[in-house]
Amino acid sequence: MKLTVTLPNHSYDLTIEKGLLNHIGEWAAKIWTPQKVVIITDTNVQPLYGDQVEKSLKEAGFEPSTFVIEAGEQSKSLATAAEIYDFLAEEGLTRSDGIVALGGGVVGDLAGFVASTYMRGLHFLQVPTTLLAQVDSSIGGKTAVNTSKAKNLVGTFAQPDGVLIDPLTLNTLELRRVQEGIAEIIKSAAIADKDLWQQLASMKDEQDLIDHAVEIIAACCKIKRKVVEEDELDHGVRLLLNFGHTIGHALENTAGYGKLTHGEGVAIGMIQITRIAEEKGLTPAGTTDQLRQMIQKFHLPTTSDHWDKQTLYTALTHDKKTRGGKINIILLEAIGTAKIVRIPIEEMKSYLD
Repeated sequence: MKLTVTLPNHSYDLTIEKGLLNHIGEWAAKIWTPQKVVIITDTNVQPLYGDQVEKSLKEAGFEPSTFVIEAGEQSKSLATAAEIYDFLAEEGLTRSDGIVALGGGVVGDLAGFVASTYMRGLHFLQVPTTLLAQVDSSIGGKTAVNTSKAKNLVGTFAQPDGVLIDPLTLNTLELRRVQEGIAEIIKSAAIADKDLWQQLASMKDEQDLIDHAVEIIAACCKIKRKVVEEDELDHGVRLLLNFGHTIGHALENTAGYGKLTHGEGVAIGMIQITRIAEEKGLTPAGTTDQLRQMIQKFHLPTTSDHWDKQTLYTALTHDKKTRGGKINIILLEAIGTAKIVRIPIEEMKSYLD
């Protein structure tokens, strides 16, 4: 299956196909001319797919080399980016060469950030290997690294030249990483696709979802594509994709990166903001229960042991959605539709009760 993201200055295809990773060289050769390529991956993905990807690219006429980061959110930093810059320079990469991001959301965000800033911009390809990255983070051109103050605080908008999604990589994911991706799928359905919500409701468990991965991933990619095409730089409707993320990112930060997965933070964030919105009469009664049942069905958390209201509030004041003393929050109007509400940052305290 192929979906095209059409933007004013740059369009690219998302290709979703089981087994496509085996043919990554042929796929890349349709997008790029032969050139030097650095594959950025991590210690989890390298042993599984690294040699296979490097071999395929080499056979297609590229000159590949690989940089491996330590798996985990702690690697999404300026320090790691600096190490990669040095490696690219040592390998002699120029602006006519490219980067392949092979891994989950951390690898994709970091590799995209490096590609968009090294020599003021190299082109890059996204090859997401986790469910989270396949349904969300590899699409749309957001790249970033974390700082001690906030998640994704330093970043760029830089669109890839293509996205290769092979659902077979999900078979090598541990269950917690599958569940992390399901949180983003639940988010997508909750804000924009009632049919996808019903499909999730009809599924038995995580394995049932993986068995239907192509259609589920495609449904999420269509949602992401639509909002990215309407709002590439995140000033309007694209903010809807942040449902659950304001509190979720703050939780990830305050718990210590890596203690709570991104999906777990988002799941808790969706429940928290919807529960308070319901109490305020801003979201229909019963919505939180529907959300909670879906989240618990896929064994995601709805509460956190790391909850500290003041610490969380301090963290979310650094959120990128904060502007001029106000912050945009995303609230459900019903399952399948959402709205952006702009509130004073002080009011966020009431959403942390």
